[in-house]
Amino acid sequence: MLARSTVVPSETTDRKVRQLLLAAEFGTGQVLWSLLWFFLFFVWIMLIFTIFGDIIRSDDMGGGAKAIWSIFIIFVPFLGIFIYLIARGGGMAERQVAAAQKQNEAMQDYIRSTTGGSAGTSEADQLSKLADLHASGKIDDAEYATAKAKVIGS
Repeated sequence: MLARSTVVPSETTDRKVRQLLLAAEFGTGQVLWSLLWFFLFFVWIMLIFTIFGDIIRSDDMGGGAKAIWSIFIIFVPFLGIFIYLIARGGGMAERQVAAAQKQNEAMQDYIRSTTGGSAGTSEADQLSKLADLHASGKIDDAEYATAKAKVIGS
């Protein structure tokens, strides 16, 4: 006589059933709550990078003060960031704007040096170049007149 075998659930089947039950119990509210915490975590990371950038960019602090602020923010992050924002938060935007203006001026200087300085020449320089071109015969009278009118009109 053959014995009937009973089905004994294995350990892997129990794990799968528990995982399915966990996913079934995870409701919409919990998903939204998890997304909120995930978003706040990335905002926090972005805030840390912004503050470290401001510490490094700051010209009014010496190396020691920058090191102390950095250590304070690393070892006591919540308190350090909140105190930094209260103490130096007002000047963060000013330092960021100053750095952007400095970068823009450097870019404009580079463009001027690359293009041969034509963007920064005076009207007198442009008129003398036109006169030289006209005298050498490279441009005719009509081209000289239109170019001269363009320089004087600008």
